Amino acid sequence: MQSKGNIAIDGPAGAGKSTVAKLVAQELNYVYIDTGAMYRALTWKAIKEKIALDDEEALNRLAQDTEIAFEKKPGTKNQIVLCDGEDITLAIRSPEVSQAVSQVARVPAVREILVGQQRRLAETGNVVMDGRDIGSNVLPDAPFKFFLTASLETRARRRYKELISKGYQTSLKQLQREIAERDAMDSQREMAPLIKAHDAVQIDTGCFSPQQVADIIVQHVRERL
Repeated sequence: MQSKGNIAIDGPAGAGKSTVAKLVAQELNYVYIDTGAMYRALTWKAIKEKIALDDEEALNRLAQDTEIAFEKKPGTKNQIVLCDGEDITLAIRSPEVSQAVSQVARVPAVREILVGQQRRLAETGNVVMDGRDIGSNVLPDAPFKFFLTASLETRARRRYKELISKGYQTSLKQLQREIAERDAMDSQREMAPLIKAHDAVQIDTGCFSPQQVADIIVQHVRERL
């Protein structure tokens, strides 16, 4: 599939992908597709239905029977995540889901199902899609690829501030351990691991604000268009 005008943004947990991708989509009037939210939605549903996260057959069935969608929140620029019609935008950002999502995302059957959905969403072109393997696997023909990174300490601090602002209680040291573990799981999984696509532009987001990173990406896209 030729990904017309599509923008792929990859990187590890806490690198700022979602925030930057939303800003880029708004600036270019593109559709934003949060693939991480899709895996989080499935993880949330698995936890809700008390499905063992090491039961790959049950997770496969769950993925086949789950409808995940994105909609604009009425009267705002914000996007909500729907799982079988239920708004779970806030629920999927809980520490419980964050700790479990990499285990679900590494199941080959789950990835195959969700990657198929992601590719269909991108067929019309002009989408901004962020995740772990967008440029390397989901949309390898995307004309614009970026890989966002930052130090482990920077990413942990960001996630800490985000969770505290939403009322979740956690510790910075615990978050740093969890993110390091998630980095290892994402990078070492057999199917579509977290890697930088060979033609992706790498940006260290620890040196810039989210808006500055978005401006760099938008400028790069506009220059090439």
